Amino acid sequence: MTDWPWDYNPNQEYVTSGLPVGVVAEVERLATELAALGDKATRVGRPIDREAGLREFDIIGGRGFISFLAVPRHTCVYVCNVTWYG
Repeated sequence: MTDWPWDYNPNQEYVTSGLPVGVVAEVERLATELAALGDKATRVGRPIDREAGLREFDIIGGRGFISFLAVPRHTCVYVCNVTWYG
């Protein structure tokens, strides 16, 4: 486990606007798990053929996904977008 934090990019209101409360809670839970991985989070999710860059991870049984950046230089995971199909 690492001491990496996570944050919304650019901010929480932009990323989570209009999402159900349960979805936001699941996104925050996953962001905490990704931050605990530290620099290993650069290899989690899609695309599977390369490391780093904008990554995607399914949420709630494939009913949506989050897009995130794991930035070792900042020692932080940034949640950039949430797509929710409902």
